[in-house]
Amino acid sequence: MSKTKKVGLALGSGSARGWSHIGVIRALQEEGIDIDIVCGTSIGSIVGSALAAGFLDQLEEWARELAWSDILGFMDVRLPRSGLIEGDKITKFFRTTLSDPNIEDLPLPFAAVATNLTSGHEVWLQEGSLMDAIRASISMPGIFTPFKQGEQWLVDGGLVNPVPVSLCRAMGADIVIAVNLNSDIVGKRTTARKGIQNVSKKQKVEEHGLRNQLTAYLDNTMKRSKSLVVSRFSQNHADRGPSLFEVMANSINIMQDRITRQRMAGDPPDVLISPRLSHIGLLEFNRADETIEEGQRALQLMLPLLKDTIGQS
Repeated sequence: MSKTKKVGLALGSGSARGWSHIGVIRALQEEGIDIDIVCGTSIGSIVGSALAAGFLDQLEEWARELAWSDILGFMDVRLPRSGLIEGDKITKFFRTTLSDPNIEDLPLPFAAVATNLTSGHEVWLQEGSLMDAIRASISMPGIFTPFKQGEQWLVDGGLVNPVPVSLCRAMGADIVIAVNLNSDIVGKRTTARKGIQNVSKKQKVEEHGLRNQLTAYLDNTMKRSKSLVVSRFSQNHADRGPSLFEVMANSINIMQDRITRQRMAGDPPDVLISPRLSHIGLLEFNRADETIEEGQRALQLMLPLLKDTIGQS
């Protein structure tokens, strides 16, 4: 391989769909394509930091073993607050299991994107605690409480820059490979692709039950915190329509799709990878096997263009 330009990898937001970033990275590694700079927004900051810090293997192993019971166990709900989940459990787990180096000390240049809740400005996190940067970048409004850094409150970077192409270029990338997880999430529901291992009937029943428990848990928690409003507007249960959690999830999907389109129209990447992930729900982190496989497939589709762009012989 002959490469004279720096290659940047911009990993986008997308909650549980983000495990497909691992598949994209694995496919790049199999092809011998080196990444010089990595940037991430939200879930992209988790996978990107794992690549930059050298613990991608541990993250992938953990993600593939996640079950719905594990996801529920990370939920530290404390009302009334500015979000359903504090996030202390998951960040403490990452610090203990993976480590927490300073960003400026990582072997691979890395940065995460967050949003200043007061000003709405985009914040680039390029130094200090790696886990603090991740916690800020994944602070999805309504789900996670905001993260305080100094005098500012930070929330999910997907509000302003879902696929951080601009950050990659600012850090010196000549060629940017971007992974967009939001290309097919609005108005579409696809099924998993053939070739993915079928889970057992017992496991499907168990996960379906846990999924219902999670949805009910989030809905009921928010309803209790706003009981007066709910009682006024929920008189006819038959006409209530989507649940509160469904409204939140779909609204986040629409927002991310529209913002992604606008940002990439103004600053397009050199190569765009778009895994098809509309069948993966917002919090279905237990479906890592199929999302990783889809990431690998999506990268393979764009491989000829990618090789031509970076000048691989």
